[in-house]
Amino acid sequence: MSAPVTGPRLADLTTARVGGAARTLVEAATGQEIVAAVRAADAAGEPLLIVSGGSNLLIGDDGFDGTVVRITSSGFTVDDDDATCGGVMVKVQAGHDWDDLVRYTVLHAFSGLEALSGIPGSTGATPVQNVGAYGSDVAQTIATVRTFDRETDSIKSFTNFELGFGYRDSLLKRSTVGGSPRYVVLSVEFQLGLGRMSKPVRYAELAAALGIGVGERTYANDVRRAVLRLRAGKGMVLDAPDPDTWSTGSFFTNPIVSEDVAAALPPDAPRYPAGLEGQVKLSAAWLIERAGFSKGFGLGDDDGYAAAEGRASLSTKHTLAVTNRGGATTSDLLSVARLVRDGVEARFGIRLEPEPLLINCSL
Repeated sequence: MSAPVTGPRLADLTTARVGGAARTLVEAATGQEIVAAVRAADAAGEPLLIVSGGSNLLIGDDGFDGTVVRITSSGFTVDDDDATCGGVMVKVQAGHDWDDLVRYTVLHAFSGLEALSGIPGSTGATPVQNVGAYGSDVAQTIATVRTFDRETDSIKSFTNFELGFGYRDSLLKRSTVGGSPRYVVLSVEFQLGLGRMSKPVRYAELAAALGIGVGERTYANDVRRAVLRLRAGKGMVLDAPDPDTWSTGSFFTNPIVSEDVAAALPPDAPRYPAGLEGQVKLSAAWLIERAGFSKGFGLGDDDGYAAAEGRASLSTKHTLAVTNRGGATTSDLLSVARLVRDGVEARFGIRLEPEPLLINCSL
């Protein structure tokens, strides 16, 4: 094993508050600075890691022996030339805080992002993972994404269709150079509707919280408030004093399996359309809980199986989040996740896959 890297602490740049140091850390506050920093690292043959909000990222305890480019660009512009057609275009810099953007759009009666309120991280990360929640994802509103293509050393823009969006997936996520992303997002343009009403609410839990039926609309402000309440109740809204929010968010994706595999599960197992013929999306949280892992399950300081008093545990509010209880290491979080993954596989024969990007560490 290589020696730990010494340099700026990467734990300070991630919402899980774990991870070693970077050999080199460069902050880039504009698109031009992002391109220059990435070009310099590539020209020097340096391993490259892109960080912005740090919310979907788990970095190993030995750190990153290369160049970390932290994207801090911010700001957005609104083009309402087509407002008479019922929509606006909002172009957002990659480092802009995602929930700040959502809040602005809701307050200014731009419809489409309200169900994605409270998600931590930067706007530039959202198309990579096709970020989504409560029956909505960014693929429904993204028009174009402007990137720097490291392979051709050029600026390249993608339309929504070209991005090949899937469940927590996109062309941007699938395309790599030397093990790191080929395309570095510079800005994202969204096409949003005009009006105070939300898009149709497709998620049963959210519809119930709003007192409406699935597929109905209500005021976007009400949707945002309801989503923030639901997320806060699950520890999924960042709150510095609350260790239940010191995580990467959902650690596991909802597995997509064949209809035959889904049919073998108990009748009460939640099942959702996967958008693929013969495939079904399951609830990772349901599988975790039915495999015997309750809220707060985690590693203790001594016995290894104590509850939430340990260094790391499942959130006390939601079984999908692996949390840092204070003083945890990346290894601690991965140990909890590994126990959960293996327990679910032993119980149901379904192997959960991690949602966050794992850097210099593995599950």
